[in-house]
Amino acid sequence: MRHQRVMKKFGRSTAHRKAMMKNMVTNLILAESIQTTLPKAKQVRKDAEKMVTIARKGTLAARRLAASRLFQPKAVKKLFDKIVPAMEGRNGGYTRILKLGTRKGDGAQMAIIQWVTAPEAKDAAPKAEEAAAEEAASPAAAEAK
Repeated sequence: MRHQRVMKKFGRSTAHRKAMMKNMVTNLILAESIQTTLPKAKQVRKDAEKMVTIARKGTLAARRLAASRLFQPKAVKKLFDKIVPAMEGRNGGYTRILKLGTRKGDGAQMAIIQWVTAPEAKDAAPKAEEAAAEEAASPAAAEAK
């Protein structure tokens, strides 16, 4: 009996299921948004949020642990350098799942999983404000209006 077992099996062997989840978390980190079925997205959310929690420590041991759980070294670098700083001040809830409806072929519930705060969006916001301030301050912009 599977009383209080949290992880879904997805009809796969243990090794295949673990590799699939590692691959999906790696792709979520690199692409920042992936489309998959709803049950897989819910499992990826658990694993991805644990990765961010590990990475927030910022220690060498945390980096090595993340490297052992991800397939690509550039995913580890992006996790520590871009994603974790974007999640600063947030205590959990790092991802969101958006439901898309059913897949045409088999009727499976589809979903998009993405980071709540995009790493580039946080960096781009101050630059946009600076550009608007410079535009307002320049005399050529005042004459054009």
